[in-house]
Amino acid sequence: MSVRRLVRFVVSLAVLLVASFAMIHLIPGDPVRASLGPAAPVELVNARKQLLGLDKSLPEQFAAYIGHILTGDFGTSFLTGEPVGEVIAARLPNTLGLALLATVVALLLAVPLGMWAAIRTENGRNRGTEITFSSVTGTAVAVPEFLYSIALVAVLSIGLGLFPPAGKEGAMSYVLPVAALAIGPVAMIARISRVETLRELGTDYVRLARSKRLPAARLHLRHVLPNTLTATLTVGGLLLTSLIAGSVLVEYVFAWPGLGLKIVESITQKDYPVAQGVILVYGAIVLVVNLAVDLILGALDPTSKIKEN
Repeated sequence: MSVRRLVRFVVSLAVLLVASFAMIHLIPGDPVRASLGPAAPVELVNARKQLLGLDKSLPEQFAAYIGHILTGDFGTSFLTGEPVGEVIAARLPNTLGLALLATVVALLLAVPLGMWAAIRTENGRNRGTEITFSSVTGTAVAVPEFLYSIALVAVLSIGLGLFPPAGKEGAMSYVLPVAALAIGPVAMIARISRVETLRELGTDYVRLARSKRLPAARLHLRHVLPNTLTATLTVGGLLLTSLIAGSVLVEYVFAWPGLGLKIVESITQKDYPVAQGVILVYGAIVLVVNLAVDLILGALDPTSKIKEN
């Protein structure tokens, strides 16, 4: 089972490498000319192509590209001449920190919210609570992160002046971007947590515990909660990858000095080696997190092999 997952990971990584290499060749026109501008001398354009190895055949370029990637060389920025690896190393911690913090916040808020909703609506009780919960969480999941970003800046920063509108300066600057990233996952995980909790509340061991007058708090926290966490944490791990990808526009709105903002800047400035390197790193992170979640789920849930087959 683990071998199958590893093979799938290697194949996906190979596809990612080919796609990232092809990216710069699929751009209409001459990417070097586009980055240097139409007025750049032909000699300068040819020299830049030779420096980047773009004057060689495609197989030679691809072989050189793979060799450079394996040694940690992601190329050089068209605009600044700075190694792309240094750009990534400087900004990656900011992106990962934002995504990890949003994931932790989402789990800490969503699991209790989902359990509370399940306990309140068990056996069809409190129909109004169930309808409100489903409507609010369903709407929250459907709204994209960048709209939350704009709304939070407009209301809490510009309107009320409670938080800084942009940049990374102190703990308060984390609040709005983390909230923008976490709102949707909170709603999604809460819905899953409610379903899993309702399933556990209907099991025989819960009915037996209630017949023995086991305190509700002890029953819910010591017995029901652990049995609902496998599916919840699995979704949480998968959401981490979506938060990393979703951070692109959130970082742009908040001028957060991470990889997401750098992607937007490099594309608009036609700095293709930077865009290529950052996209490759984004894709690799998503693949690694998905593999880790698969392996953890396989270890925690022996029936996952049967489910997958």
